Amino acid sequence: MSADHVRTDSASLQMYGTDGSKRGRPADVVVLPDGSDQVAGVVRLCAQHRIPLVPRGAGTGYTGGAVPVNGGVVLSLERMNRILEIDEDNLVAIVEPNVITGDLQAAVERIGLFYPPDPASLKQSAIGGNVAECAGGPRAFKYGTTKQYVLGLEAVLPTGEIVETGGKVVKNVVGYDLTHVLVGSEGTLAIITKIVLRLVPKPPVQSTLRATFRTVSEAANAVTGIIRERVVPAAIELIDRDSLDAVARHLGVRSLAPDGTGALLLLEVDGLAEAVREEADRVERACRRAGATEVLRARDESEREELWRMRRELSPSLKTITPIKFNHDVVVPKGRIPQLFELVDHIKADYRLRIPCFGHAGDGNIHVNIMVDDVEEEIRRAHEAERVLFEGVVALEGSISGEHGIGFAKSTFLTIELSADEIALMKRVKQAFDPQGILNPGKIFPQ
Repeated sequence: MSADHVRTDSASLQMYGTDGSKRGRPADVVVLPDGSDQVAGVVRLCAQHRIPLVPRGAGTGYTGGAVPVNGGVVLSLERMNRILEIDEDNLVAIVEPNVITGDLQAAVERIGLFYPPDPASLKQSAIGGNVAECAGGPRAFKYGTTKQYVLGLEAVLPTGEIVETGGKVVKNVVGYDLTHVLVGSEGTLAIITKIVLRLVPKPPVQSTLRATFRTVSEAANAVTGIIRERVVPAAIELIDRDSLDAVARHLGVRSLAPDGTGALLLLEVDGLAEAVREEADRVERACRRAGATEVLRARDESEREELWRMRRELSPSLKTITPIKFNHDVVVPKGRIPQLFELVDHIKADYRLRIPCFGHAGDGNIHVNIMVDDVEEEIRRAHEAERVLFEGVVALEGSISGEHGIGFAKSTFLTIELSADEIALMKRVKQAFDPQGILNPGKIFPQ
């Protein structure tokens, strides 16, 4: 590995010491390998000297999963960014970890195939990070999350061995399912260097609808109505008034929803043309029964793309409210979404906070964004509100993270959801993979 694979300048150490959460600490050194053999060489060296090692992809995460907390080496996989194979006969793609999600989607769609996992940051986030966090996105309700599409992995263990799990076959019950032990493990068990992904045929027709409501409760009732219609849309996104106002300020347009809209549903159905027309009609009926003030359908691809562009701008738009955002991706059973919003309303009032919400109403995964100014007393109230939010979500039979993971940002809250025995079991798994504890230390588990 040559000198241009190693960075020690202050700017690089700072940049690789944070992620989308804007928290972390500088790396001691950054290494940029070209392939799995170089990754294994770096890992063996770190293992020999017991040096902490943090794997990193695109750095778009929100929980600090890819940043150092104890110094050491940040191992950036950014040079491993090739689509190695698209196998049309077996409906699989083989990619390196830093292939950008949107680039893979575009590549397979050009030949009539489809990779459904669709995180909002698809133009920046990398497949390896999606696998490490088990990313979801708007299409998870119909198509599932990343784990449903990972058939196999190549990975480097913290002891330096290169292992292969799974492969191109859909069925494989030989031994433990190590592939899905690694999916969602947040870079704490192994460094993923190659991924075998399942593809599906691209749906020939899509119809996108925008429904506006006076209240979040009406929008949530519409979601229930759609499910009772026995329609499974490709996406059901719920956006509240504060989020709509923020994106209007950020983009300088009101085309996502008229001023004063209390909540919006962005919906998409896909499949064969005749089925799509019928399902879109049933979705519209359900929305109107729930009190929709307006239901519009995108007339062409450009209108559809504009609606989704604005949805993907929601997260950065929130910075027009305050400079600091604590972004929480809580998830509850779909039928509990109204109660989740009631909980958020109580937290807003009790802690005097601005909390815009939006997210994937189809699978109950709502992004609750606690917005604060850089004021110590306000930040303190926000942290108190976080615990109340997580305790309330678990009481609603939900989870404190649906797709962002735990990292270090949520590790202190792990015991709200998991028992001591469950955490102890997970720690034994970690010990089996990483006996020296060098890989991504300080993540997931309370310190």
